[in-house]
Formats: sequence, structure tokens, C-alpha cells
Amino acid sequence: MSRNLTIVADAHIWGVESAFSRLKGLNTRLRILENRDINREMLMDTDILLTRSSTKVNAELLQGTPVRFAATATIGDDHYDKAWLDANGIAWANAAGSSTGSVIEYMIASLLQLHANGVISIPDTAIGIIGVGRIGSALAQVCKAVGIKVLLNDPPRQRREGSGAFVSLDEVLEQADIITLHTPMIRDKEDCTHHLINEERLSRFQGRGIFNAARGGCLDNLALIDWLEDDRSRFAALDCWENEPAPLQKLLQHPQMVIATPHVAGHSLDGKAANTQYVYNALCQFLGIEQEWNMQQHLPAPPAPIIIEDSGDPWITIYAAARQLYPIDKDHATMKSWGGICENELPTAFASYRRHYPARRAWMHSPVHFNSKVASVTQLAHAFGIKVI
Repeated sequence: MSRNLTIVADAHIWGVESAFSRLKGLNTRLRILENRDINREMLMDTDILLTRSSTKVNAELLQGTPVRFAATATIGDDHYDKAWLDANGIAWANAAGSSTGSVIEYMIASLLQLHANGVISIPDTAIGIIGVGRIGSALAQVCKAVGIKVLLNDPPRQRREGSGAFVSLDEVLEQADIITLHTPMIRDKEDCTHHLINEERLSRFQGRGIFNAARGGCLDNLALIDWLEDDRSRFAALDCWENEPAPLQKLLQHPQMVIATPHVAGHSLDGKAANTQYVYNALCQFLGIEQEWNMQQHLPAPPAPIIIEDSGDPWITIYAAARQLYPIDKDHATMKSWGGICENELPTAFASYRRHYPARRAWMHSPVHFNSKVASVTQLAHAFGIKVI
């Protein structure tokens, strides 16, 4: 194998230069490009392609190029034509699992905010988790640890493992107060998830709330608008939208859209670093070389401890901590403010916010001290992954 290697990488992969400019035993040429500049012509002398979700990696991009390995620094990989890549002998990888903790923190912050605002009562809420992979499983574990009833729906896992832990989608729609989507995007197989939650299923949903932190197209956004407008007590919390980065303005501005964020659930600083680590590890494995780069050497020191006073209500005390760790209301307020801009400016605002997202540390690296002697506060904090000191 040649010791010369040309890599093209998306400019918005975290730590891209430090991770990929030098690889052990290889003469590496790294070209860092904006997504809009990654095209077939630019890849005609490229061995390795590293992308994010905005680049569609398929025959149109790679046919006739020397690219032999492509990886996306994202959990989702439906922007990769994996069947074509496999058929053409091009190895590929994703960062599945790298941002799981960040997405769980997003979900916890969302639920606590809705509880604090009186939209839900967490202890009395049954949550239907649709898609029980890494993220869905981790969310279920957290919910069970704090006494939240969960209903798990995952047909592929149910076929493999039996019905013991799982229920049908019909049962979720009938029994859950909230449904939350954590499925991959599958369009053409037995377990198609495109518009998995559509007009017909929404009409049968007996609960009040819908979360989507999976893929935008898993939830029919036009049908969601109609569903919200049929009952003013209903609400939605979306991080993933159809037609990103140009979500429907009517949905974005809807008063029952209680949490609206621009696909940043997995965007903690540690989550983005882990994305890069996963891709780096996969590339080293493909090349058969020793791994030298480690994200921990490039992350900043942990932040100073946060001090939280006792509110008298353990859930509100925990909410106060979560709001310091991840002020999700700021992301929501920013995205809601885009309701007043021209529709053709929305994609730019959406993409720019994601690219220049403020640093947010993983909760395990952000110490919190509670001035509370109530045991349930510490118990809840530990269950939610908060580092208590």
C-alpha cells in the first residue's frame, strides 16, 4: 500500500486538523473544505473522504474517484448510499453511539423544562420510546431509574429478542402520554421509518406530546401541525425537522411548539469530540495503523463547580441544575426568533447556528454542588448523570 494519503475533510468536523493532519507512518495531505466545495472534481486525487450530514455520499459524488474509505462524523448515516458503497468496494463508517450521552442530556433538559413550566408532571407521565437502540435504551434506563413508566417499541429487536420487553406501536399510541422518536431513517425496508408517525397514527395517539430527536422525516410535519391544531392541550418538542435546514415556518412559529431546536441535541462539545474520535479510530483500523490521537488531550479543562440552592421541590432543584448545565431555553428562544425572518434566510440561520454552536460540556464533566440535605435530590441527580460533588 502506498504510504502517501490524501484526505478531504469537512471543515466543521471538530478537531479535524489535529486528528487527521498526521497519521502514523503515512505521508498525509489533508484538505479541509466547506461542504459546498466537496464535489467529484475535488475528489479525483483523494483516498479518504470525511464528512458531516450535509454531504450526500453516493455514485454521483464518488463514481470514478479513487476514494476507498468514507466516514461521517455523525450518528446518522442515511446521507450515505451504503448499498452502492458496498457494491463498489468502498469502506465506510459512521460515529454511531458517539453522541448518545449528549442526546440523553437534551431529553432530560427538555422534560425538566416542561415539568418546571407546568406542561407535564414527570412522575405522572408515561413515555413511549419508539426506537430502542443506543439512545432509546439509554433513555429508558434513565426513565426507569427515576420512576417514569416507559413503553418500548422496536420491531427489529422484538423479532430478535421476543416480546418480553417490547410493545406494539398501537399499544404505545394508546397508552403513552408522550412519544419520543429515536429511530434511524429507513425508507425502503420492512421497518420503514419515513413518516412512521403520520396522520393516521396521530389520529390514534391518545397522549398529548411528541418529541423528535431522531431524523426529521420520521415524523410527518404537515400532519403534526393539523394534530396540534385539533387540541390546544397538545404540544411538540422537535430537534429534528423535515426539509432541514428549512423547516416549515408554520410549525416553527406554532404556539404549541414548546421546544424548538435546530438539530443540536448531539452537539455537546464532548459529543462532537467523540464523533471525531469514532471516525479517527475507524480510519486507523481501515489503514491498519496505530491510533495516536486522543480527544481528551484537546478538550478544555472541566468548568468550575455549579452551586444549586434547595428549592424545596426536588424536581425543581434538579431543573435548576439542568438549566445551568444546558440552558435549552436559549436554543429554543433563538430558533423561535427565526419565525420573523424571510423564509429564504431560514436555511442560513439554521446551518450557521449549528456550525457556531456555543460550547456545552457533558454533564459528567460539569460538577454540581447541591445545597440540599434532601436525599431524593442527590438520587435524581445521579440517575440523570449529573456529577455531584
